[in-house]
Amino acid sequence: MAGRGGGGGGGGGAAPAPKADELVPHAVKDQLPNVSYCITSPPPWPEAILLGFQHYLVMLGTTVIIPTALVPQMGGGNDEKARVVQTLLFVAGINTLLQSFFGTRLPAVIGGSYTFVAPTISIILAGRYSDIVEPHRKFLRIMRGTQGALIVASTLQIIIGFSGLWRNVTRFLSPLSAVPLVALAGFGLYELGFPAVGKCVEIGLPTIIILIVISQYIPHAIHAEKPVFDRFAVIFSVAIVWLYAYFLTVGGAYKHAPPKTQSHCRTDRSGLVSAAPWIRVPYPFQWGAPSFDAGEAFAMMAAAFVGLVESTGTFIAVSRYASATPIPPSVLSRGIGWQGIGILLDGLFGTASGSTVSVENAGLLALTRVGSRRVVQISAGFMIFFSILGKFGAVFASIPAPIFAALYCLFFAYVGSCGLSFLQFCNLNSFRTKFILGFSVFMGLSVPQYFKEYTAVAGYGPAHTSARWFNDIIDVIFSSEPFVAGLVAFFLDNTLHRHNSAVRKDRGYHWWDKFRSFKTDVRSEEFYSLPFNLNKFFPSV
Repeated sequence: MAGRGGGGGGGGGAAPAPKADELVPHAVKDQLPNVSYCITSPPPWPEAILLGFQHYLVMLGTTVIIPTALVPQMGGGNDEKARVVQTLLFVAGINTLLQSFFGTRLPAVIGGSYTFVAPTISIILAGRYSDIVEPHRKFLRIMRGTQGALIVASTLQIIIGFSGLWRNVTRFLSPLSAVPLVALAGFGLYELGFPAVGKCVEIGLPTIIILIVISQYIPHAIHAEKPVFDRFAVIFSVAIVWLYAYFLTVGGAYKHAPPKTQSHCRTDRSGLVSAAPWIRVPYPFQWGAPSFDAGEAFAMMAAAFVGLVESTGTFIAVSRYASATPIPPSVLSRGIGWQGIGILLDGLFGTASGSTVSVENAGLLALTRVGSRRVVQISAGFMIFFSILGKFGAVFASIPAPIFAALYCLFFAYVGSCGLSFLQFCNLNSFRTKFILGFSVFMGLSVPQYFKEYTAVAGYGPAHTSARWFNDIIDVIFSSEPFVAGLVAFFLDNTLHRHNSAVRKDRGYHWWDKFRSFKTDVRSEEFYSLPFNLNKFFPSV
């Protein structure tokens, strides 16, 4: 009877029983499949140049937003702002080249970082500058203060990276503890997404819609031989919306709008094009000799440490989207050391901000499915070229911020989802996994939210002692989502019954065993070895 009932159910229009192979879960992959060009395979030159320009466009957002926020508070006008944007762009180009040749060798763009904004604002508000009345003099004095703090802070990453200390820490990173770190390196930047789109929704929202239609829907509707739309979706959508924003500006749509709306929506409000010089090469100590203050340096060192952890998460995402094998700890440590040299250059040139791996450019690798190293090296060329030819660079830098925020909605999401993808290595039916995963992600979102809300209401952080540098350190560390989530997950994952063999499998630790040392997997040599036979002199372990 039971047999007949089962058979009758099958014949009566119900779905047929699934085949045995359909019930097998998706296979676990060391390297991400379906990537068109991996690290070592460059696309044809015309395509590579266009893709490089696209990376340059995407990193411009942060490069312009940070000086726009900081320079007016420092006492600078449009002239100083244009010079700081140029300097930040120039140093980003150099740092990206250094990282792709000698650091991790991943296609990672190294650009300005929001992590360093809080300690910089603390320097701006320091008592020793409050008695300077003349704005330009005040700007120069504060800039020299930030330079000194950045130079001292860079030593932290240089020492932790090149001494191999970070290698010894990241050896204990399992796929389970990498999930919250990488996921919140992307999702944790939610404040820079739609809240910034909403500042000029008539420009921001169309950008999101057009970007998704061009990159996701059109390629499936038009079966083109070459993937043009999904690969160059950013250039298409930015060009369309920028033109539309220009027509709105020229047509007088914002003539009677409040000043704030005008500054977000108009295409002629950045003040960069008129202020930028035609040709100017940034050089070290262009603002004068750096000044040093112990308290400010400590706060900046805290930011450098947080930046180091955030960059670790982004490097892991970049290695995944470039279809490389998981990044060996020794290579990661080397990359952190070179990133420290990048922060040293930020301090020497005076960019008003330190640098970390650009999260938005990591997301762009996923959108284009091109993880080629050459493309990112070409984009570094664009950064240096447009930073020297100031007027031309300023034209692109005057794209309204909501357009960039719309791009971030997609790119930060891609990096976040890369973090979630490491769950394929973990046992999701284990209560230990559920606890570590859920608690670390929740705390990673909740703790920084508390710090931000407290600061917004009180005007200072929860740590309110007479030592300002101590307050800054606590504020900077606990305001970073990926740092808090990564710290909690790393601690719990390495202290909760980790010697149990079943737990070792639950956390996915065995999947990454062969990548813990540089020499245990042959593919590490292909992706991460240094150029010009430098591995002889600087061996990876």
